[in-house]
Amino acid sequence: MRVGVEVGGTFTDLVVIRDGVVEIAKVPSTPHQPDIGALNAIDAANLDLTLISDLVHGSTVATNAVLERKGGRVGMFVTTGTRDLFGLQRQDRTAIYDLHYRKPRPVVMREDICEVAERLAPDGSVVQALDEATLSLAVESFLKSGPFDAVAICLLHSYANPQHERAVAEIVKQYAPDLPVTCSCDVSPEFREYERASTTALAAYVQPVISGYLDRFVVQLQENGFDGRLSIMQSNGGRMPASGMARNAIAALFSGPAAGVVGAVGAAAQSGVANIITLDMGGTSTDVALIADGQPQLAPQTLIDGLPVRTPVIDIATVGAGGGSIAWVDDGGLLRVGPQSAGATPGPACYGRGGTAPTVTDAHLIRGTLQPKSFLGGSMEVDRDAAVAAFQVLANSLNLSIEAAADSAIRIAESNIVRAIQQVSTEQGLDPRDFVLVPFGGAGPLHAVRIAEDLDIETILVPVNAGVLSAAGLLMADYVHYRSRTERTLLNESAVASVQSILSELAKEAAAYLDEVGVSGTRRFEYIVEMRYVGQAFELSVPLEVTPEQLTFAHLFEAFRAAHHRIFEFSKPPEKPAEVVSYRVGARAEVGSFAFDSGNAVEPDAMQAPLRTIDIEEGGATIVCKIIPRQAIGTKAMGGTILVEDGTSTLYVPEGWQVRRDNPGNLLIEREG
Repeated sequence: MRVGVEVGGTFTDLVVIRDGVVEIAKVPSTPHQPDIGALNAIDAANLDLTLISDLVHGSTVATNAVLERKGGRVGMFVTTGTRDLFGLQRQDRTAIYDLHYRKPRPVVMREDICEVAERLAPDGSVVQALDEATLSLAVESFLKSGPFDAVAICLLHSYANPQHERAVAEIVKQYAPDLPVTCSCDVSPEFREYERASTTALAAYVQPVISGYLDRFVVQLQENGFDGRLSIMQSNGGRMPASGMARNAIAALFSGPAAGVVGAVGAAAQSGVANIITLDMGGTSTDVALIADGQPQLAPQTLIDGLPVRTPVIDIATVGAGGGSIAWVDDGGLLRVGPQSAGATPGPACYGRGGTAPTVTDAHLIRGTLQPKSFLGGSMEVDRDAAVAAFQVLANSLNLSIEAAADSAIRIAESNIVRAIQQVSTEQGLDPRDFVLVPFGGAGPLHAVRIAEDLDIETILVPVNAGVLSAAGLLMADYVHYRSRTERTLLNESAVASVQSILSELAKEAAAYLDEVGVSGTRRFEYIVEMRYVGQAFELSVPLEVTPEQLTFAHLFEAFRAAHHRIFEFSKPPEKPAEVVSYRVGARAEVGSFAFDSGNAVEPDAMQAPLRTIDIEEGGATIVCKIIPRQAIGTKAMGGTILVEDGTSTLYVPEGWQVRRDNPGNLLIEREG
């Protein structure tokens, strides 16, 4: 058996391939101890752990450790004069009109930072040598000021020469051999001191949490007979053996959203669709991404709680608009939705776990687009009366009916998602009308059509078992490892040989790392250069479509020119100097993929179950809506107002749209006419 388990903010999803048949399970998450939720999902699927050969896991453990500030205490070594780096950060303000704005709180306090007397130049040459005798005494004294759970080392310009960082790490190991040590030259060997220091500190901060979590999870699995291969999903869309992840925990920050993108790409590919916008709406938030030509775009950097993380991550925009997002009225009397969420505990009011705040899920129950007896295929009871009670106060304050307040909350959540999609499409020079919308997660298909209308998107593709697609994406993910290097190279004909050499070296390093952690199989490489015109402050990621041996000056410049023109709508002629700033190479070991079985899909006229209809409230009108199980949707298009239920999610098809099933079993929703 192959098993994927994805721990979300509200539900934990499981997909298992048993004897070629795909089975699923969905259970509530346990935020206080996520591994319990994962084990509960395994129990719910009635799996024999001794028969599992491949278990892939994605979780929010690293993310929650940062957001809730529950990581380990980190002692950090920096170059003399840079101790206040985390206090200074950058000069930008993310909320320029907020009079009470405060910079993001770092995860390492100033008193836990020790300065090291050394200095490297930007090219890596030694300006001030390291005095190891003096350093040894300083390290011993500093470690006694702890206790620390981990150590981070980030010295000036170590991306160009790791010699001093390695020396400090060796001395730390002499005094504290069991203490995890994270060097910036390993996790982020790129320039920009604050971003590199932040990434290193965060990596060290979550390392004890991830290591402890994985250790507990592995012990519990082994006690129940598991002897297969355990892999962890990474933010870059690839998996890594658990042993490798324990050394680079920062790569697991956004594993759940990345798994969803991989699953959506795989599902769309089965229908022959390569240009998609993913819409992953779960219980806590919504994640969106744009995929062109079947390849998710990697961003070199992301943010978590305002802190930069300089590591490859699928370019995903996240907005606080999930099923558990709370509707509230601001000081100006306007209705808002999110980013606060009821999460898994206590959850929406209708869950009956103590929640009293009105949420998007409660709004759907009131409106009728979620039915109490069909929630999670009927396996979970929800209370519509509790949802009504939660919205009563909100409706009264807005002088609206409960139905109107619920419908308004849903539309506001959808408008928030529309803005997130614009962030990854129009703001990147891409027209969303040229893409197919792929909604998934428990709530994604409910909102997809109205979001598509706002963006003038003509086609929506809903994968099989859309509610657990992220767990399926875990099993579709290849093993991936990236290596990067900062080395400024002025672009001209004579520089191409140097570019080729650096890319080839990084490819060998990435492949060697996969070998080191026990990953075998055929290697496929991805080559990316960070480029800019000379004098620009920031660079663009430019994927290369050829191998280093095939690379030419013309190819490099044209790839950069096209990327620059798409973002900024202008480019310069070849005689204007451009430069490569950083290099990034990914090594990929492919694993066997799979296709969701479309199930017992039959044509509608062959259905034996009687047709059900309900009334729903939308836009101030009462609409008669048909309820149809997913397996009743055939290859002939069906129109009218329809709720399509498949056990893991509900699809809402309003008037003016029609739905049909394609050969792989995905549902296609298209405008009528």
